[in-house]
Amino acid sequence: MLQVMVRSYLTLVSVLVCCHVGEAFYIPGVAPVEFKKGSRIDVKAVKMTSTHTQLPYEYYSLDFCRPKNGTIVYKSENLGEVLRGDRIVNTPYEVRMAENIKCRLLCHPSHGPMNWDAEASQKAINRIQHEYFVHLLVDNLPCATRKRNPETGEVQCEHGYRLGGSTREGVYINNHLKLILLYHTENKDVYRVVGFEVEAQSVDQSDLTVTGDTCIIRENPRPQFVNKRGGTKLFFTYSVEWKASEISWASR
Repeated sequence: MLQVMVRSYLTLVSVLVCCHVGEAFYIPGVAPVEFKKGSRIDVKAVKMTSTHTQLPYEYYSLDFCRPKNGTIVYKSENLGEVLRGDRIVNTPYEVRMAENIKCRLLCHPSHGPMNWDAEASQKAINRIQHEYFVHLLVDNLPCATRKRNPETGEVQCEHGYRLGGSTREGVYINNHLKLILLYHTENKDVYRVVGFEVEAQSVDQSDLTVTGDTCIIRENPRPQFVNKRGGTKLFFTYSVEWKASEISWASR
């Protein structure tokens, strides 16, 4: 099946190349997408990976928040993703162009905190201990996480965001994401996404004040530890911060 798709794709490219030289074309997944202010922008997930195991997992292989309509849709955006075996899937994050969000619940508030049983908790612990990263996409742009070297002060970027970490007290999960999105615009009428960063944080559910679907995180919250011996109650939350950028879409 994959070979057929590749042959079909190469045939399509050959036909396009033979067209009139003055007529430009875009390879699927490469053409710039233009948004109006307030337009809905999909946040998609690709997979979880670790340099220690080389074994990728699908995003929903852990008990993350599902889309609010309950429908999980897998879709590959271009040929490269098909060849890599990436399974791109929708997520419940609600993001709109140039509109910030202070703190919002990712799962519907009427359900209260999620409650992982011992099996789900242990599965998450195993992934965190093997240093798995979660990979998200916005407008075909993968997310990155900034990390400062404590010895040199140099800032480096990691692909994706860390699922969690460990302390002497136990294993914690990063259940709050700050999505930092950069946009470029020439006239304030059309916007293009040119950058995507994530700041991941672990927030204990008792340090979170929930009102409707909004939330407030207390200062210096305790991490959300995962209990391998029993249930783990936790919220998944997120915030969105947009920043104007001089970076053009072609240079993103």
